[in-house]
Amino acid sequence: MTSPATERPLLTDLTLRAGARAHEITSACPCGAATLADRPDATVVRHAGTVAKAHAPGTDPAGLAPRLALAARLPDVFLPPLAPAATPLHGRLVTFWPYGTPVDPEDPDAAPWEAAGTLLARLHRAPAPAALPAMRGPAKAAHAVARLRAAGPHPAVAPVLSAWRALPGWARGEAPAPGAGSVCHGDLHLGQLVRHPAPDGPWRLIDVDDLGVGVPAWDLARPAAWYACGLLPAEEWTRFLTAYRSGHGPAVPPDGDPWGALDVPARALTVQSAARAVTKALADGRPLDEVELCLVDACARMGFVPPQLAADSAK
Repeated sequence: MTSPATERPLLTDLTLRAGARAHEITSACPCGAATLADRPDATVVRHAGTVAKAHAPGTDPAGLAPRLALAARLPDVFLPPLAPAATPLHGRLVTFWPYGTPVDPEDPDAAPWEAAGTLLARLHRAPAPAALPAMRGPAKAAHAVARLRAAGPHPAVAPVLSAWRALPGWARGEAPAPGAGSVCHGDLHLGQLVRHPAPDGPWRLIDVDDLGVGVPAWDLARPAAWYACGLLPAEEWTRFLTAYRSGHGPAVPPDGDPWGALDVPARALTVQSAARAVTKALADGRPLDEVELCLVDACARMGFVPPQLAADSAK
């Protein structure tokens, strides 16, 4: 017979777990609950100052454990977990974290580019534990392209796939990456920064799911790609890059042109972003918006679209 607990949805039980954890921390809990994310790859809820995250189905506990341990050992870089190990719930792994104030998407002028660059430099200089898995950035890019291929015909598919095929195998997750010896975040964007203690403590990185050993330039690639596409102002890119270099980050030379190191990862992140954009537009049954068109146009500039590839994508 199925128990009432197993019949409840994940979100309900995760919310209960967050509340119970919060009450273990403080008996004077203000008891405010909220759902921060409820997606197939992550469900995240908050109870007062405690956050509970149900990681993606199929998350490897042997891979998550060293990622949690590293976040706990780097409190000047990561928001440290509240518990040293994940716990099971509805077939998912659950971790607990303190709440941090996220970046305000409505106030782009206050974006913490200097903090992002400084934190990345610290992370990239940290010794890599022997048990730490590979950074998942290239694998996520490959997954985005695979989803695009399965999404259906669209005029934008051909330039995105052509740009993907022009990348070296390591950037597509098909071969070991050269110089992959640094601890990397694997999915760096402004949504991965929070202030803790909330609301105005120092900035820290969150989300350890893609954390691992890899090419450090990958962590600079998303802002580099947006800058190259004209979506990130030069001033903000300079603030980010200058802070990273001031922190002695190893991904780029200490001065001079950084693009020798950034070119391939930036092109890979452009393809990944474009693939996700086209896939989402197809799912929503809508045309591409201005930003999405800019990403697809950038892919088109990366390489020639073979006529047969263009014909195949239109079928």
